[in-house]
Amino acid sequence: MSNETPPELEGRRLRRRDTIALTLISIAVLLILGLTAAMNIWVSLSAIAAISAMSLIYFLVVSTTASARTPHQADSEPATAEPADRSPAHDILESLPFPVMLVGPGGRIERANPSAHEFLGLGAESGLLSASLRQPKVLEAVSSVLRGEPGRLVEYSTFAPIESHVRVHVIPLKIVDGGAFPWRALLVLADETASKRAERMRGDFLANASHELRTPLASLAGFIETLKGHAREDIEARDRFLTIMQDQTERMRRLINDLLSLSRIEMDEHVPPSGEADLAAMAQDTIDSLTPQAHAKAIAVDFEGDASANVIGERDQLFEIAQNLIENAIKYSASGTRIICDIHADIGREDIERLTNTLGPRAGRLTIANPALPPGRRYAMLRVRDAGKGIERRHLPRLSERFYRIDGQKSGPKEGTGLGLAIVKHIVSRHRGGFYVESLPGEGSIFSVCIPAVPAKPPAVPG
Repeated sequence: MSNETPPELEGRRLRRRDTIALTLISIAVLLILGLTAAMNIWVSLSAIAAISAMSLIYFLVVSTTASARTPHQADSEPATAEPADRSPAHDILESLPFPVMLVGPGGRIERANPSAHEFLGLGAESGLLSASLRQPKVLEAVSSVLRGEPGRLVEYSTFAPIESHVRVHVIPLKIVDGGAFPWRALLVLADETASKRAERMRGDFLANASHELRTPLASLAGFIETLKGHAREDIEARDRFLTIMQDQTERMRRLINDLLSLSRIEMDEHVPPSGEADLAAMAQDTIDSLTPQAHAKAIAVDFEGDASANVIGERDQLFEIAQNLIENAIKYSASGTRIICDIHADIGREDIERLTNTLGPRAGRLTIANPALPPGRRYAMLRVRDAGKGIERRHLPRLSERFYRIDGQKSGPKEGTGLGLAIVKHIVSRHRGGFYVESLPGEGSIFSVCIPAVPAKPPAVPG
């Protein structure tokens, strides 16, 4: 006969029950993934993550809530046992880098790790899943699982205010002694935005690059053929052709650099920056770097406004914004004119409306990107006013499209790539800021960018 006491036998029975249940659920998860016919590295990683999270949640909900103490332990231990929130399983759940949630009857979130709170913007009280995740396919899958139906793999995409692609594993869990509502839904979310964008960008890059590079490559091939033929001994023609070939090569270099820059920015657009930078310093550095280009056209670039404007952003990308806007202003302004670059360090939504409406009622205006942050947030604004011909209203909606150039701007081999404003738009979107254009034919254009300002620190309380 066994020497084990009844409590020990009960403990063994519970452990055996837990092991069998977890094994069956894991097999169910693998079957679900197999039926999707989308087995790749991302699905495999998501499956591992789902099974790991499921195991942790299961032990957390079942094992930690069941009393496993013997009568002797119950008499000898203090009445105040360690709370479940301080269990090792709960600590592991809290440290998982991917969003995990447990949804109970009525669609109420019973548990959510910090990653889920950050990903979905959950408050201190998790509340109903439908209030935080407005995705009908996911909510339908959760409702089915809570009725005891098999789990599902659901994908959804959002495109406003920021593009995102998410894969959701909805896994059924049956709670022992759950009463009238024994089923729970375990949600494991995998953000696949980066991989989806990378896949799309590869195709876009090939299509755009092949289209835009065709003209300069054809030009180079024609000049090379001419130089190898009847112009071989014509020194004057050779020098002229080589100059044109150099211009075409430089154009291809700028185009490839801009395409690569745009691809990198779009890849990280869904991840807001966390660093700090001085937008005014970026503008001043840009003016200094473009001074030779401005002097070549006898253009004066004046800096006005606040000398410092601390914002939440990535320094290199903010420099790229200033460079594109100021370089465009120099390129399309007439010789001997004046460009104004001004900084406003601490403004709200009302100030943005005022500062982007300064050319009068006859001017055309367009909001290319709106701030994606709460209305009470403060911003810093960079405005660049050129002295060009201005832009007609019909062109404004297409300014930030890739490779879009107004007919009058297609002036020769040194024309722009048509990617500068698209780059600015995506950088601004990543920074959760705003991008505006205001233009009046004959008077010039004003391009304005606002970036979230660093929140002011509360005053120190005297000791």
